[in-house]
Amino acid sequence: MARRRNRRKNLPPETANATIESLAHDGRGVAHVDDKAVFIAGALPGEEVVFEYGKKKKDFAEGRVTEVLKASIDRVEPGCQHYSICGGCSFQHLDPEKQIIAKQGILIDQFKSIAKLEDFELWPALTGPFWGYRHRARLGVKDVIKKGRVLVGFREKASPYLAEIELCEVLHPSVGKRLMDLSALIGGLSIKDRIPQIEVSICDERTALVFRILEPLSDEDISVLEAFESSANVDVYTQSKGPDTIAPLTGEKPALSYQLPNDVTLYFGPSDFVQVNVEINRKMINRALETLDLKDDDNVLDLFCGLGNFTLPMAKVAGHVTGVEGSSELIERAKENAKKNGLDNVDFYTANLMDEVINEPWAKKKYNKVLIDPPRLGAKEILHHLPKWGAEQVLYISCNPSTLARDAAILVNELGYTMKRAGVMDMFPHTSHVESIALFEK
Repeated sequence: MARRRNRRKNLPPETANATIESLAHDGRGVAHVDDKAVFIAGALPGEEVVFEYGKKKKDFAEGRVTEVLKASIDRVEPGCQHYSICGGCSFQHLDPEKQIIAKQGILIDQFKSIAKLEDFELWPALTGPFWGYRHRARLGVKDVIKKGRVLVGFREKASPYLAEIELCEVLHPSVGKRLMDLSALIGGLSIKDRIPQIEVSICDERTALVFRILEPLSDEDISVLEAFESSANVDVYTQSKGPDTIAPLTGEKPALSYQLPNDVTLYFGPSDFVQVNVEINRKMINRALETLDLKDDDNVLDLFCGLGNFTLPMAKVAGHVTGVEGSSELIERAKENAKKNGLDNVDFYTANLMDEVINEPWAKKKYNKVLIDPPRLGAKEILHHLPKWGAEQVLYISCNPSTLARDAAILVNELGYTMKRAGVMDMFPHTSHVESIALFEK
């Protein structure tokens, strides 16, 4: 039995030719081979390719391009030398401007197929820098003896193994250009094989690195890290267990922060959730402010508010804003942010917005404008409260066009709203991730 398994494992991968018909919602090319849909990573519409099969299911198959026989005019040379192996990006082979068009197409297709919505205005896409934009990341770390060094970065494409890369072009340069420095740093520690990840958080003026440690650092390790912290001008933290064990290596550090519209400063910790792309985040907040056109008599509800990313800038111009979030830790930080920004017309509540909220004190009030920024699962559990709250405008921020389209169908077909405008925001260039925004009105 063992010999048969080994022989099967050593067989060459199965390949086939295909003509790519369209893009799937995850950015893979779609073709049909032997009357079966095949989703092919690295392929663009109109191309003729040779691909290698990955998974084969009854109704569909998956694969990846091994050779492009006829290239699309939109295909470009990837901007990162590691693109062919690193799984951090999936769209670098597509011209950046055409990435935006592709993402708009994905959003429109989801509205058509899931919500049956076609009559709406398409907002101009919000775009920013294509490179060095990423301010938040979780980097894997692995001491690989066969490669003679510690690997630091992202996983290989369609693989659980870390990719052997030397730099990352989409990460902010304070970290993206220093992956080999981090490799050498960890390689010189006594617990180099007991550090599984580094969490990166970069603000306007500081770079924080949280080293996950599974064993205590030696005195010499601490000295090495202190020297790196000083020479690289970064803030080093360690984390031995859960998030509550994150501690600065060398005494208290200033809070991380960056500026938001309406002269708001957002303060956050090195592991707090903040938007990955700072420039797009600011543009996104400005679009929300312009769209809602807030006045002194507006009572606004901000659902899934996090640290107050939208809540606080809105509170600068609205009569009152209420923020609701499932994490009590984030709510406490949101309250601190409101206090530091001198805002007294905002309040925050902790609540599970995927559960029944009818008895929550904030849910018994009226709100004429509502902003919703849910996780990938969407917000269908909370939508039916909107008419009761008297919401005339609903601005929905989404990181998943499929659940946005599903929730749009509820808002339009069940609750009587009209979808006025929708568009994409290029929060994650060179990936198939589609961040979007939609406005609904009574």
